[in-house]
Amino acid sequence: MSKKIVQTAGRTQLGEFAPMFAHLNDDVLFGEVWNEEAIDIKTKCIITVVSLMASGITDSSLTYHLQNAKAHGVTKEEIAAIITHATMYVGWPKGWAVFRLAKEVWNEDAPALTEKDRYQNTIFFPVGEPNPYGKYFSGQSYLAPLSTEQVPVFNVTFEPGCRNNWHIHHAKIGGGQMLICVGGRGFYQEWGKEPVEMTPGTVINIPANVKHWHGAAPDSWFSHLAVEVPGEETSNEWLEAVNDAYPSPLSGDRK
Repeated sequence: MSKKIVQTAGRTQLGEFAPMFAHLNDDVLFGEVWNEEAIDIKTKCIITVVSLMASGITDSSLTYHLQNAKAHGVTKEEIAAIITHATMYVGWPKGWAVFRLAKEVWNEDAPALTEKDRYQNTIFFPVGEPNPYGKYFSGQSYLAPLSTEQVPVFNVTFEPGCRNNWHIHHAKIGGGQMLICVGGRGFYQEWGKEPVEMTPGTVINIPANVKHWHGAAPDSWFSHLAVEVPGEETSNEWLEAVNDAYPSPLSGDRK
C-alpha cells in the first residue's frame, strides 16, 4: 500500500476565508479521493495531469501535479508519451505549454538540492548566508537580515544539532530579545532552568541580563526570528559553549 496522501494547502491558504472549500480540498479531494484504493496513485497522477492539460491549466497547479507524478514513479519517457498522446486530442498549443513545464520537472541535469535548499523550501523567510557570528555557535548557522530599521529583525537558521553559546543581552533600561520560531524544531534554555522546546509559532520573551542559549534539536533544522528589543546601554556578552549533554538537563552547566 502506498503512502497516504496528505494535503494542508486548503487550510493554510484559505482556512479562514473559505473554510468549506479548504475542507473539500484537504479532506475530501486529497483525504478521500486521492487515497481511494481502486486506482493506484501513479495512475491518479497521470489522470490529473491530463485533466489539467485538457482544461488549459498550465500554472503552478500543473507544476505541482507533474512533480507529484514524478515522485510517484512516472518516468521522463512516460510523461513525454503521455503528453504527446493527450496533445492529439486536446490541442497542439496545450502540448507545447505542458512540455515546457515537464522539461523543468524532469530536468535530470539539474543539480541535486542540498539539505539547506530542501529546508528553505519549507519556510517562508530566507535562510540567508553563513552566520558572521559563527564563532559563537557549535555547528553551522545562517543569518538573514529582515529589518535593519526601527526594530531590527533577523532570521537565524541552525543546522541539526547547532546551538549558540550561553550569552546575555545586557541593558540598563529595556532591552532583551524575542524569538519567534518559523521552522523546524529547537530549544531555548535560561540558566538554571529546563530547556523549552520551540516549534513553529512558539514565542520566547527573553528579558535583558538573563543568561541563555537557543539552537536546533539534534535531528532537525531550526529557524527563529530574532527581534531586538530597544533599550538603553545595550550590549551582547558571549559566554561558554553549551554542555554536549544537550538537550537533556545540563547538570554540568547549571548552578
